Amino acid sequence: MQGALKLILEPIFEADFQGCSFGFRPKRSAHQALDLIKREVMRGRRWVVDADIRGFFDALDREILLGLVAERVSDRRVLKLLRSWLRAGVLDGQSLMHPETGTPQGGVASPLLANVYLNALDRAWEERHRGLGVLVRYCDDLVVLCRTKAQAEAALAELRALLADLGLELAEDKTRLVCVNEDGAAFDFLGFQHRMVDSFSKPGVRYLARWPSARAMQAARMRIREITDRRRLLLPVEEIVAELNRFLTGWGGYFRRGNSSRHFDKIDHFAFDRVARFLGERHRSRRPLTDGRGLLARRRDLIPRRLVGTIRARPAHAAR
Repeated sequence: MQGALKLILEPIFEADFQGCSFGFRPKRSAHQALDLIKREVMRGRRWVVDADIRGFFDALDREILLGLVAERVSDRRVLKLLRSWLRAGVLDGQSLMHPETGTPQGGVASPLLANVYLNALDRAWEERHRGLGVLVRYCDDLVVLCRTKAQAEAALAELRALLADLGLELAEDKTRLVCVNEDGAAFDFLGFQHRMVDSFSKPGVRYLARWPSARAMQAARMRIREITDRRRLLLPVEEIVAELNRFLTGWGGYFRRGNSSRHFDKIDHFAFDRVARFLGERHRSRRPLTDGRGLLARRRDLIPRRLVGTIRARPAHAAR
């Protein structure tokens, strides 16, 4: 039912959504948001408000949300249905909890409702504060790109005020101002770390590069360890490698739109060694890693898919 209602409501609200929003919207993607950030930084907006909303899905006010939905939907049956979903509760183990705020994560309609809620922020920013900086939002992840430190400080203050009107607040320990012009200064957004670097081909020229963040790299290694865990030694090696290749294809497909060659090389070596160790342990070798590498040299069909060489320089499709 949530999926059916989403198909009806989404076009209604899409007509009002702002251009700064990219998350969970038709014909929009994270790569478009990343490309917009790069363009604006290269146009001189080097001060970045790196903001994080504290517990967004658990903290949003349901009455405010239903009021925002009612701005475009007058059917009382639809509003009653939405209210019943919000009050349905969340099953935590064997306990059914009924929190007073928030929307259940994982619901089909939850991303649309999140965009409806935060569209109020987007609209207020575009109407009243766009002169301070360019807002880029992907669901509850957002940054503001400004030209000066004063603008960035003012933008942060206005952002706090707008979120307070929606019953939300920033996570102060995760919110900061970053000047990417400074050596070593960087910020993470949508899984990428963004940093100004010197061009190899054009001396004296700097550009905004991006590559997988430390958190994204750690998550990739953890997933590769899970797939090649020794508890799965009874499974066919071909099945393990096929599952690993599916993960690498998806992970690499997202991060290849950037400057990820060094990080891809690290993941390639890590995946190769994990499969080699898996093979060595299956053969009960005393030196599983060393012997497994020798086995892989003879069974090249078991070598994991390589990410190096798949970097894609072409930008994402332009946003509407």
